[in-house]
Amino acid sequence: MNHVRRLAVVALLGCLCFVSAGATVAQAPAVPPEPSERDGQHDFDFHLGNWNSRIRMLQRPLTGSTTWIDLSGTLVVREVWGGRAQLEELVVDGSGRHIEDLLLFLYNPQTRQWTLNPAASGDGAMGPRLIGEFRNGRGEFHSIEPALRGRSVFVRQIWSDITPTSHHFEQAFSNDGGRTWETNFVATLTRQ
Repeated sequence: MNHVRRLAVVALLGCLCFVSAGATVAQAPAVPPEPSERDGQHDFDFHLGNWNSRIRMLQRPLTGSTTWIDLSGTLVVREVWGGRAQLEELVVDGSGRHIEDLLLFLYNPQTRQWTLNPAASGDGAMGPRLIGEFRNGRGEFHSIEPALRGRSVFVRQIWSDITPTSHHFEQAFSNDGGRTWETNFVATLTRQ
């Protein structure tokens, strides 16, 4: 047993001497460093200010309905907590409807993602929060809506076509686990 240990030590020393003498040893391929994660705290800065909002809303989502309702009004967004949060107030009217919504945007610097936390004046309660981020100038956020006609559905919101004076927002639902999506809310916002 002692003899086996001595042989192992001699073999190890021989390898070390061989390597230190300049022999080439195959190395594992170098792993490129992770790109530094992008700070998205200012991704929604474009949204700050006063906006005119033109909305098209599907009357009865996920029923096969193709009837859209048109609404228009204003949207006011202000910064909170030095840019780590925003508060949006929407007031729109049309087709005999009046809608007042509130949306609280919260940025998490650890995950580098935003949560969008909606509330409607009609029920005075917070809805399911959406979580997501911006990539290549496009924001995508997801949640699960628990009570659309008694069945949970996936929700996707997309922010796109962002310019200094306008941007586009749309929401879609999926009742098949995200395989297909039905757009049910489209807003075009132009700066006042």
